[in-house]
Amino acid sequence: MPMAEVSYIGLLRSNKAYRRLFTANEISYIGDWFSMIALFLLAGEASDNSPLAIAGVLATRSFTFAPLEPLTGMLADRYPRKWLMVIGNVWSFAILVLALYLGLLDSLASVYLLGMAMVVGRAISSNAESAYVPNICTEDELLSANALSSGGWSAAMGIGAGIGGLTISKYGIETALWIDSLTFLIAILLIMTLPHGGPKKSGKRDGGATVMLDEIWSGWKYILSNPPIRRVVLAKAMWASGGGAQVFLLILIGKEAGFGDVAAGIGILYMARGFGSGFGPIVSRRLMANVGLVPYLLGGVLIISGAFYMAVAVSDWTMVILVYVFISHAASGVNWVLSTTMLQKRSADEWLGRVFGTDSLGITMTMGLSTVAAGLILENGIMTLRETIIATGAIQILAGLLWIVIASPNEMKLISETDSGVPSN
Repeated sequence: MPMAEVSYIGLLRSNKAYRRLFTANEISYIGDWFSMIALFLLAGEASDNSPLAIAGVLATRSFTFAPLEPLTGMLADRYPRKWLMVIGNVWSFAILVLALYLGLLDSLASVYLLGMAMVVGRAISSNAESAYVPNICTEDELLSANALSSGGWSAAMGIGAGIGGLTISKYGIETALWIDSLTFLIAILLIMTLPHGGPKKSGKRDGGATVMLDEIWSGWKYILSNPPIRRVVLAKAMWASGGGAQVFLLILIGKEAGFGDVAAGIGILYMARGFGSGFGPIVSRRLMANVGLVPYLLGGVLIISGAFYMAVAVSDWTMVILVYVFISHAASGVNWVLSTTMLQKRSADEWLGRVFGTDSLGITMTMGLSTVAAGLILENGIMTLRETIIATGAIQILAGLLWIVIASPNEMKLISETDSGVPSN
């Protein structure tokens, strides 16, 4: 499937709706990472730096996110996607302000509850956004839009984690959380200016829980009956099989690597992760548009991701590991953008929300399981930190090889049938 290219600058200049969405997301995502660093540190303070307790921040968020994904994906196919994005940000703003006003940050349980409550807002908005982008972008703009969105998310992570860590070091955790609350408010105001978008077929609004469950099930049947969608819908989950643990392990590496105090060390590593995952898709657009390479790319970048985390494990923890983290997440960013674009191109508009709900369910559930497994391994001394990092990289390499062996031949066949005009599965 050839993927046309539109320049990033050209997209931002010509597509006003996408430009506003991109700006709103940038502001909101930067604030998110102020909160994430704060939650990691609060969990460590409340548990004497227990690895399992810190892993619990990510795990509870993932396990809250996962069961909501089919529901919020279905909602994105029933109701205006723009207003779902507004509602998600309003929810997150209200929860964070309430927690700060009432001082609900004094125990491990309250830290987990805050993280879980805030992720509800993100769950409401994220699938609506993924389904909304094709409503405001042409098909030729999609690859550039997704690469730019991923790059923006990643840059926001890098900026938010880096500045957030330094802000916490100097001004404290509550200041960082108040800054995050303001970013949600700004994002709300920007999203409200967007056009309606979709869904294009929004007639199914009647009915209760039974009807909604039937629509969720219909979405899964649609995915299962379409092999080109079914193959790609779990691509991000394949990365998360090791990547969920790696996101958590970066916190522990930051505590040991000595890049300044703990908050700054974690922030620097997450900054490398963020800039890497944005850089990869931005510079790899031509590779992702290469019809001969696309069938192998999802597997190849998984192998690269795992290999460079293994390099982190066997290296001295000096500044060089920032390069390895950067490259690993550059590869994972390509996996994210390419799989998202393929799903948007292969799915009908009326199913987009449910397709991305399933896509998100796979990655969040896998990330949660991977994170808990790594936390338990370290908590019980089954492996050292470096050995655990090696194991996560090996899992990703195996996942990449399986994609190349099993899925790539079918992707090549799909391209061949599409080029010849033959209907394909």
